[in-house]
Amino acid sequence: MYDVKSKKAEEFICHQEILETIEYAKENKSNRTLIDNIIEKAKLMKGISHREAAVLLECDLEDEIQKIYDLAKEIKLRFYGNRIVMFAPLYLSNYCVNGCVYCPYHHKNKHITRKKLTQDEIREEVIALQDMGHKRLALETGEDPINSPIEYVLESIETIYSIKHKNGAIRRVNVNIAATTVDNYRKLKEAGIGTYILFQETYHKENYENLHPTGPKHNYAYHTEAMDRAMEGGIDDVGLGVLFGLNMYRYDFIGLLMHAEHLEAAIGVGPHTISVPRIRPADDINPEDFKDGISDEMFEKIVAILRIAVPYTGMIVSTRESKKTRERVLELGITQISGGSKTSVGGYAEPELEEENSAQFDVDDKRPLNQVVNWLLTLGYIPSFCTACYREGRTGDRFMSLVKSGQIVNCCQPNALMTLKEYLEDYADPDTKVKGETVIEKELEHITNQKVKGIAIDYLKQVQEGKRDFRF
Repeated sequence: MYDVKSKKAEEFICHQEILETIEYAKENKSNRTLIDNIIEKAKLMKGISHREAAVLLECDLEDEIQKIYDLAKEIKLRFYGNRIVMFAPLYLSNYCVNGCVYCPYHHKNKHITRKKLTQDEIREEVIALQDMGHKRLALETGEDPINSPIEYVLESIETIYSIKHKNGAIRRVNVNIAATTVDNYRKLKEAGIGTYILFQETYHKENYENLHPTGPKHNYAYHTEAMDRAMEGGIDDVGLGVLFGLNMYRYDFIGLLMHAEHLEAAIGVGPHTISVPRIRPADDINPEDFKDGISDEMFEKIVAILRIAVPYTGMIVSTRESKKTRERVLELGITQISGGSKTSVGGYAEPELEEENSAQFDVDDKRPLNQVVNWLLTLGYIPSFCTACYREGRTGDRFMSLVKSGQIVNCCQPNALMTLKEYLEDYADPDTKVKGETVIEKELEHITNQKVKGIAIDYLKQVQEGKRDFRF
């Protein structure tokens, strides 16, 4: 039985409800009256239900699809403006006890090089990331209680936060590790993490269990209920995601929104972010072995409708996607991207030798961070390295209430400009610096609160004089 407030995975992600939603959407894919009503509701910018979103996903009326894209762009600008938050992944270890059939880290893979970073190696990687200009990292590690216990993750977080190199500092560490206990989530919270990220991969229970035949990740309920435990442990910013291509996209699209609705209904605050990765080639993994891959066009449609359905939630696309695809989805709803990424264990301080490949998947957008920043500036975006909300305690429902009220712009806009200014002063090449200064001057005019604007101008001047880390 479907129960959005239930703490049981098979009740808040109800198989029958998803099947009925898929059929309802197919039956109404050309129902112009219904589609128009859903779009009118979505214009209120308070979100729509998983069933309403499924109808928009199925919609086959070209003029209505264009309305969907136009509304997604409008919502993106309303809540997030031109800001694009930058981050990079840092893989600590690829030892793993699970048997996931889509991931090269699976324990039966004897081809991939197994690595685990020491604390000294983590320091070298972090310094290299700081020297690129990064302020925000997403920690990644395989599930292995011997090689990657929670104590190792906690020690690594402490190491990362302790490193101050030149003007560099990692100010926010997000964590993407396997589902764990409430006590361990409390430890992560106490360690000062930002967002806890865990991809569901697929919400289809039978397919999930087939894709994870062995290891602790095989337990569908324990994995799916992880966000409830994380929030019980005090982590109020959590990030959802599915791996599109593993299962029928309609099913996982609906499941993803049902999970977001569950967190809002049961916990009182929805996901801080939603990620939309697609399966990529990797060591001993061929995406063509999975029959449910989605086209670029469907990928864009999914991003646009997610933006409409969950207007207050950040959306992430990584370097899995090409420059062309990333450019398209940026305007449709994406608010965070990675840049200059390595999906190997290490590789930032010293390039990884080909014969020592430890990467989780192939990167499509291989441009260094400066080129990504330059590209964003050319497109009219503000590359943001801001971490202020997390450090000012604006997380969970406090963050969401500011977003919903529209007041977050008084923090995010100046903070984005100040962190961009830091990047331009410390790391940018001359062309990027010129473009960045032009964007800052232009975007300052969009700060309508004159008091905030005046303080921001003063802080920007102080950044140019060598001072760092101002924030609203």
